[in-house]
Amino acid sequence: MRKAYSNKKIIFTLVFPGVAMFLFAILAPICLSFYYGFTDFSGLGKANFIGLQNYITMAKDTAFWYSLRNSLLLAAGFIVIQHPLAIMTAALLDRMGRRAEGFFRCVYFLPNVISVAVIAYLWKFIYNPNFGLLNNIAKAFGFAGDTNWLGSGSAIWAVLVVLIWHGFGWGMLIYYTGIKNIDPGLYEAAAIDGANNSQTFLRITLPLMKPVIQVNVTLAIISALKQMETVYLLTNGGPGNETQFMANYLYKQAFSSFRYGYGNAISVIFVIICILSTQVLNRIFREEKEA
Repeated sequence: MRKAYSNKKIIFTLVFPGVAMFLFAILAPICLSFYYGFTDFSGLGKANFIGLQNYITMAKDTAFWYSLRNSLLLAAGFIVIQHPLAIMTAALLDRMGRRAEGFFRCVYFLPNVISVAVIAYLWKFIYNPNFGLLNNIAKAFGFAGDTNWLGSGSAIWAVLVVLIWHGFGWGMLIYYTGIKNIDPGLYEAAAIDGANNSQTFLRITLPLMKPVIQVNVTLAIISALKQMETVYLLTNGGPGNETQFMANYLYKQAFSSFRYGYGNAISVIFVIICILSTQVLNRIFREEKEA
């Protein structure tokens, strides 16, 4: 085995497919996006170099700032609402019996198995102002039951509810897996010392889950920035640009408005935000470990 791993030909054979995949599927498209971001390319014909004009236009583009705001708002919703609920749900599942644990694990993860198109149309019916479930429940409790939930003013909050609900299963499953990898002996020792469930959760589960939380929060921010399919099927960014998200706006500019260069400029900002977010989170969690 040592001879095999010291053989340069074998090392090259093992490493080359992964490196080639990274170069052609990840690095090359990113480099091309950077290049096209400095052009007026429409997707067809010649790409003319225009320098920073796309980025100057972006700085004045109200719709772009709406899309960025909504993406960051969704990221905050994931971190502040979805993930605390997900980690508490995962901790509760861990304490259930095998049958109940398996049943509820499947129930919570079920929305992630269903097609995004089905989820979007399901919520469209729930939000329908004429016969939707939400308005019927409001009527049953004596409130006005004719609210257009996907209309101006409430649309962004309605979309955020769908996205936070739909992504709950993934976050919960990652936390559940992390909790399952904690040594049960630690919980037994805490129980012998007289610690209750809350103390065990705060003093054992949360500290040991910090690496998992870091990964999950990073994935949540990236997921918030690249939300498209559900938004596209629910509102397509409307009314106006009230529910516009970065990925959906990028798609519309590049493939609907034929502003491929401008769409690539948006994708460059997308990549930069992802890298900066990852670096900030790494620093925050590193400082907590050192403290």
